[in-house]
Amino acid sequence: MEDWKIRISVLWLIYDVAALAGGLLGIFEPGLLAQFVLTGEIEGMKVGPDLLLFLAIALLVPLVMAFLSLTLKDSTNRWANIIVGIVFLVLGLTDLPKYAAKPSAYAILMWLAGLGATALIVWYAWKSKPKA
Repeated sequence: MEDWKIRISVLWLIYDVAALAGGLLGIFEPGLLAQFVLTGEIEGMKVGPDLLLFLAIALLVPLVMAFLSLTLKDSTNRWANIIVGIVFLVLGLTDLPKYAAKPSAYAILMWLAGLGATALIVWYAWKSKPKA
């Protein structure tokens, strides 16, 4: 197995663990759980089937990408990781205003871990040499 494929696979797992850890740690923020119970919203978003489906997909895609990174042929693997990595990187960057407005050390750390992982995924995929 090629080294870059293993690195990318592990980076997808790091991304997902950071996302899960950030969400779980957020539960312990004072007042967040109470706000959710009273309003049915978290950070202004109504929690319902649509949001939960989106979150489930957002958590499953990196796990699927970790598997595919080890199993796809090089050229397909490379482009899939570049494209999906860029999508997740852009989605992560859209959260910047949220972290700038209400800074929280743990949340910023997990956010930066996710950004770093997706940036490295794109980098390793881009730098991988397709077999001739």
